This record gives sequence, structure tokens and C-alpha cells, in this order.
Amino acid sequence: MESKSNLLPKLLRGIIPPMITPLLDRNRLDVDGLERLIEHILGGGVHGLFILGTTGEAPSLSYRLRYELIDRACKQVNGRVPVLVGITDTCFTESINMANKASEAGAQAVVLAPPYYLPAGQAELLEYLEHLVPELPLPLFLYNMPSLTKAVIEPQTVRAAAEISGIVGLKDSSGNMVYFHKLQSLLKDHPDFALLIGREELLAETVLLGGHGGVSGGANFAPKLYVDLYNAARSRDLPTIEALHEKVMQISSAIYSVGRYESSYLKGLKCTLSCMNICSDFLAEPFHRFRSTERDVIRRHLEKLGIVKKQ
Repeated sequence: MESKSNLLPKLLRGIIPPMITPLLDRNRLDVDGLERLIEHILGGGVHGLFILGTTGEAPSLSYRLRYELIDRACKQVNGRVPVLVGITDTCFTESINMANKASEAGAQAVVLAPPYYLPAGQAELLEYLEHLVPELPLPLFLYNMPSLTKAVIEPQTVRAAAEISGIVGLKDSSGNMVYFHKLQSLLKDHPDFALLIGREELLAETVLLGGHGGVSGGANFAPKLYVDLYNAARSRDLPTIEALHEKVMQISSAIYSVGRYESSYLKGLKCTLSCMNICSDFLAEPFHRFRSTERDVIRRHLEKLGIVKKQ
């Protein structure tokens, strides 16, 4: 399939959900669930789709399964919105291979966090990008995720990376608004460099203060809520922002905080989609889906939030 990279706007704005990867077992996609999920997300009016990120469990998936997901997602989306594909890897060559696969399948951009395991220094990160980007067939978004990669892409490094042709934006999942504001200040002379927030609890203030949108996990199951909040923030409709932000915070407290481990966010997302009969909630090992006790808690929260009907 010919790449549709021309579908990527000069400045990517809006809600770009980081899609979960529906699984039936450790190396098999829930194909029917994937199709329902994509249509559910796109039906909410989102502005893009990001696959194989943190929420997509990319580091836990085989390369065969990642390639299958890229093919299926790009074919189904079929140019309706830009598709962004995560290519983060500890191996330079595998990141290139993933990017080539994304381009062949018809994706519009790729997304890269710093290689994890042994943390790189800032000079090493910049040199890595200088070597990698010329070999990429698609535009690149940087991904700042220090809690999982053990490396912050420092503001000055982002500023220098913005000078590399082909790097078009950054998703920040640090939750550090001081960091985000520093990026905005440093990149004032790069108005087409997209700054997207990962933490959905910060979506409203990010857009109000000039950010370009959000990569919001909750948009897997409530896409319209996040799109409406983004639109309200862009139009500075403060009463609507306040009401919708409250709903986002209720979701954050009710869905992402069940369980004891850092994986609870992902378990809550997948459990919610399962309760909505959209897709399976199987997680790639070493993680597992919520057991019946936690699932019952999630379902009660969803009933209270009006996301699923009471049984």
C-alpha cells in the first residue's frame, strides 16, 4: 500500500488516542475486538490514532504481532485519520524495520521514546536521533516518558531535535507542566512543532495554555468526552471545560486506581472495554487482567459513571 503521509497535517492537533492492543492470548490479536475498537474510537470524532505505544503494550508484543496490528489498523482506518505507529525499541535496526513496515502499511507518522534499559545521556540521545531520522520513511514524533524509559528528553535537547528535518512534534507523558511550559517557550519559533500531552488529567489546561492536543488513554472507551473537552478548551468555553474536566477526573480516580501495581491503569482500561463488550481484556505477560473482585469494582464505577448499564 502506498504511504498516505500527506494526510498528516502540517501541525497535528486534537485528540489522538493511544490505542490498547486487544489480545486473545500472548501472541494472538482479538481481531473482531480490534475492529470494533477502532470503529468505536473513530466514531467519537478523534483526530488521529496512535498504535503500539505504552497503552498498546508494544514492548511486550512479538514483532510478528506488532506487524499484524500495523497492517490491520492501517487497512481499517483507511486514511480517515492519521495513524501514528510506535517504533520505540532497544535496537536501532528494529526501530527502522518498524518504521518501514508502518510506511508500507499506509501510516502517516512514527513515534519514538528514548531506548530503554541502559539510559542514554542527552548528547547520546541527540546523536541517536541525528543518525536515526534520515533513515525513517515517515515524520517522527518524540515521546517523553521518563517514568518508564529512565531518561528525560530535556527541553534543550528537544529544541535541538526540532532543527532536525523530519521531527514534527512531541508527546509528553511526564506529568510535569513546568517541563511542558519550558518546551512551549523554547519552541516559539517552531509554530508547526506539535506539543501533545499524555496525561489526560492535564488536557484542559494544556490546550488552554497553547498546547496542541492530547494522547488520552480514556479516549479508547470515551472518545467523544475527550474530543469535546479539547474543543471546549480551544474555544475557551470555561463552564463546559469545568464540567467535562470533572468527568475526566472521575474516570481517572475510578478506573485507573483500582489495583496495587503500576499496571493498574492498563488493566482498568482493558477491563472497561471488556465490560463494554468491545474487546478482550487479556494482557501480555507478565501482566494479567483484573480478577473478578477488581472487575466487579470497575463495573460498579462504570455503572455509576453511566458508561455501562446496570445489570
